[in-house]
Amino acid sequence: MEKKKNKYFDINPPVFFTSAGLIIFFISITLIVGKPMEKIFSNIQGHITTNAGWFFILTINILLAVVLYFAFSKFGKLKLGGKDTETEFSFFAWFAMLFSAGMGIGLLFFSVAEPISNYIEPPVPVDTEAARAHNALVYTYLHWGLHAWAIYALIGLALAFFTFSKKLPLSIRSVFYPILGDKIHGPLGDIIDILSVVPTLFGLATSLGFGVQQIASGLSFLFDIPNTTNTQVILIGIITLAATASVVLGLDKGVRVLSELNIRLGLIFLVLMIILGPTIFIFNGFIQTTGGYFQKIVQIGTWAGTYTDGEWQRNWTLVYWAWWISWSPFVGMFIARVSKGRTIREFVLGVLLVPSILTLLWMSVFGGSALYLETHNIGNVADAVSDDISTALFVMLKEYPLSFITNILGILLVTSFFVTSSDSGSLVIDSITSGGKLDAPVGQRIFWALSEGGVAATLLVGGGLAALQTAALTTGLPFAVILLIMCYSLYKGLKEEYERLQREEKRKDKASYEEIIRKIIEK
Repeated sequence: MEKKKNKYFDINPPVFFTSAGLIIFFISITLIVGKPMEKIFSNIQGHITTNAGWFFILTINILLAVVLYFAFSKFGKLKLGGKDTETEFSFFAWFAMLFSAGMGIGLLFFSVAEPISNYIEPPVPVDTEAARAHNALVYTYLHWGLHAWAIYALIGLALAFFTFSKKLPLSIRSVFYPILGDKIHGPLGDIIDILSVVPTLFGLATSLGFGVQQIASGLSFLFDIPNTTNTQVILIGIITLAATASVVLGLDKGVRVLSELNIRLGLIFLVLMIILGPTIFIFNGFIQTTGGYFQKIVQIGTWAGTYTDGEWQRNWTLVYWAWWISWSPFVGMFIARVSKGRTIREFVLGVLLVPSILTLLWMSVFGGSALYLETHNIGNVADAVSDDISTALFVMLKEYPLSFITNILGILLVTSFFVTSSDSGSLVIDSITSGGKLDAPVGQRIFWALSEGGVAATLLVGGGLAALQTAALTTGLPFAVILLIMCYSLYKGLKEEYERLQREEKRKDKASYEEIIRKIIEK
């Protein structure tokens, strides 16, 4: 008699329980130790960025080179799922989902704060104020441009290929089939998935922590609601429940609808800021800074701060690279799940270029508007960044017309991105811990949605921003090694698929040729 399937849970026990145990252990230590954990987290972060910084920088550049190679090589014409596979989502829906999952909350949190911080404390010495403002955006572009999206493109491509083309489970372990073979279904595969779940959850918690800090700051700025840790925890609870509702609705009814709402709200916010802000300054700055970014991309992309004290590099670039890497299993798997039917070239260029260009435009509009205020001695955005980085966006918007409306829009957008990140992240973690199932039971989705909110709240209480960043750094480091191995495994898989298709074409050509000869002979 066939065993009845549990409608609430359908897990892969080694991955589910080990991942949950590691996460519970980490947050328990944070709560038990309490306030001193902030210093411990800070020391751990400093140790990793000082000693492993070069490895993060090398890894990120290798990933960018590899995905560009896949796009423009002979593999570019291969279709994810086979040559007759149709796409499941329109380009707009596809782009909206990958963009919302990829960087939504961070764009709101850092679009003003990072350029202004770079302006106050320049990454590299400059001679003029104009060069300082220019570099402030160029180095912001570094963290949000091609290098960041290359990580997502690699892991998303690998997962989509092995899931849809090779019919393996949608799980990180499947990517290593060309190297490990059937061993991916045993303990080695479990270890790979565990090393994916833990950084994904902490990467998500980091973004959710940023998001709730900004929402709390916005509410405090507009309505004088106290911006305390308790307020932030309450907000996490409320928004996590909304994310849980979206998770229950599923990919098409929940995540897709919210993602499209995000992109529409984001475009409205972007256009409003262009109109209300220093429009000509924004357009001039976008063209000039984008040119500067592409001109210097190799130089700044490989800059390790060797001949300086390296503090800026440790506080910004290396934290970003670790954050994106820890976030990548979630984003990559989510992008893979919605990318069936795309060619490899279309996939890479779509994931790499379109979001990067829109992200750079976003940073130029909001960061440029803030820099305009700073270079013209208007307002106090720099003071806001120094005092409380989460208030920077709202302090900047105050100096432009319709500030109440734009501030409300900003809060709504952060909240919407928060919900989308949480629910899409839950679907991904749910898939990994269930052994790669595309539609695991609803009970599991609810469990992981609530877990993400719980981890974000616990880390905020136990160690603040330092705890969130350290969680991303410590879990991102081992996963960086996995990404490098993934490059070779994906190459091997694509090569085998390409050669198989070539053999099929030759057999068909030969059969067609023999059929023609047979007909000629018969005549």
